[in-house]
Amino acid sequence: MTTLYRTTIRDVGAEAPDLLDQGILILFATGAPPELAEVSVLHEVNSAAAAAAPAPGDAVRIGDDRFRITAVGDTAWQKVSEIGHVVFSFNGAAVAERPGEICVESAAPERLQTLLQPGVTLEVVGSR
Repeated sequence: MTTLYRTTIRDVGAEAPDLLDQGILILFATGAPPELAEVSVLHEVNSAAAAAAPAPGDAVRIGDDRFRITAVGDTAWQKVSEIGHVVFSFNGAAVAERPGEICVESAAPERLQTLLQPGVTLEVVGSR
């Protein structure tokens, strides 16, 4: 397994749980504008994004839980690399609807809310 990206959650915006209820996790690096911070999970990058983007079959690890990536939008990895921003859709879609989206297998919103706490590590890991 190869770590493609590693970050630590620093804060959960006031409106982020509402999006998690819909299976949407928005990550922004700390320092995001307030209007974005309130809907996002803010994080601090520990390991910069690898040059190679993740692919279906790779995984997102939040704490000890692992979720399989099912699709990656055309510009999703570029945004992670440049500004620490990504949208994870826990919908299991085989094709990303938006270019900046990474689709991940479905997960219970309650589980995501429990996992996404300050101090927890989030990683994108490659299976290659």
